Amino acid sequence: MKHFAGLIDALILTPSRNGKLRLMQRYFAATPDPDRGYALAALTGSLDLANAKPGLVRALVEERVDPLLFRMSYDYVGDLSETVSLIWPTPPGDAGEPPRLSEVVAMLEETGRAAMPALIAGLLDRLDETGRWAFLKLITGGLRIGVSVRLAKTALAQWGDKDLAEIEEIWHGLNAPYESLFAWLEGKAPRPESDDPAPFRPVMLAHPLDEGDLEQLQADDFVAEWKWDGIRVQAVGARDAEGHPIRRLYSRTGDDISHAFPDILEALDFDAAIDGELLVVREGRVQPFNALQQRLNRKTVSRRMLDTHPAHIRAYDLLHLAGEDLRGLDFATRRARLEAFVAAHGHSAISLSPTVAFADWTALGMARADPASAGAGADADAVEGVMLKRCDSTYIAGRPKGPWFKWKRDPYTVDAVMMYAQRGHGKRSSLYSDYTFGVWRESAEGLELVPVGKAYSGFTDEELTRLDRFVRENTTERFGPVRAVRADREFGLILEVAFEGLNRSTRHKSGIAMRFPRIARIRWDKPAAEADTLQTLGALLPKEDV
Repeated sequence: MKHFAGLIDALILTPSRNGKLRLMQRYFAATPDPDRGYALAALTGSLDLANAKPGLVRALVEERVDPLLFRMSYDYVGDLSETVSLIWPTPPGDAGEPPRLSEVVAMLEETGRAAMPALIAGLLDRLDETGRWAFLKLITGGLRIGVSVRLAKTALAQWGDKDLAEIEEIWHGLNAPYESLFAWLEGKAPRPESDDPAPFRPVMLAHPLDEGDLEQLQADDFVAEWKWDGIRVQAVGARDAEGHPIRRLYSRTGDDISHAFPDILEALDFDAAIDGELLVVREGRVQPFNALQQRLNRKTVSRRMLDTHPAHIRAYDLLHLAGEDLRGLDFATRRARLEAFVAAHGHSAISLSPTVAFADWTALGMARADPASAGAGADADAVEGVMLKRCDSTYIAGRPKGPWFKWKRDPYTVDAVMMYAQRGHGKRSSLYSDYTFGVWRESAEGLELVPVGKAYSGFTDEELTRLDRFVRENTTERFGPVRAVRADREFGLILEVAFEGLNRSTRHKSGIAMRFPRIARIRWDKPAAEADTLQTLGALLPKEDV
């Protein structure tokens, strides 16, 4: 546990990507099995532990220290794991060697709910400050140390001198503590192979189109498709050794989400793997993302939900067909095979994602700005932009620069008033960096502010320092780590917020929630009374939501 704690402590303090890669590689080289495998699982979010609720941790620490002192400390520090690790009293005597990470994992897996508080307290007694912090991060869920799953895999690939695509290919057939993976990376065993007849195949991703990219690209080399506002999925059908059908629906990251979409599974009566976008299509029309959101993250789905929110796949690509791997073929050939496959399959839950005709980049830019007039028709509200795919591109796992680009529509913007602020995480844990903002709405008492979103990005470090000072100087109430900020017609701070779209929401007083909001500009110069209204936002809702 000591070495793992040192690793994640160093990772959170290392801003550079290459620095993080070096830290992980040194750890994998110096740490024996199974500890490094469990560390890898923790870094990639695949370590399935019985998480402790924050309330349990707070109750434990308030048994050891003055509750008021703890609450004041937590309010100041802003991070539960960091606060408890610092304030937890070290018991007298020699605690001995701290347990290894694998021992901690085994104890957590073997301990029942009733005995869990005593186990957690005992482990906190045995660990030092950094070890306590790392342990609490593990059991409360989410390390948040700036390491993505792909970055951890990249560290493995570089350390083991392997192609990242090879690791991506076998990743979803492996489980912690990954001993066969490390043996292969060290040259002690052959590459682990999966005998799964319906495996997940790592997806190919597109690069955002930067200004100036089009000047370097030839329009004739690319095919354009609509970029739909759903979630990327992979639909796989196959048969096992006994000839029984296997049908699976994977998310972009390889999570099996089949159980939530039985209506899609019915359509997978084939031996193939399709790459596409999961949407809700009602009466032939693609619905906004909000409709699909009702189907996501459900353990079960009701008959009524299946009827009112029917799932659908718009197919982008064909990766595998009747035992043949098509990923090495060029996109134009794969697209022709996909068109023939979808036409022959003929199931209503799967359709071909149409291409967008364009003569040059100017014409494509016009289609991107106005999808309805460029062929999207009634589905235009569900279009996020366009995808550009080179006709000669093979299907490569990851995000290679050059073959595919995504050219999203320009974001919407709104002038909103800061209402609440909350401390951030990691290096931002001492600053108020997460802001809830609202717009004006008519009420019986006159104009009132109603919250419509929350953002924690889009500003510089210098701007963050000034925003934090504004929050502290204009706080009207406190709710734990959250502060209410003065906001009325005479005084308030306007944030120009950029966002991708709007959805109906029952969690917001306004009834509206923003998608992917970020702060585009801080309007120190504009009075709060001139912020936008809920009526202005309502005009941007998808037509069936108005």
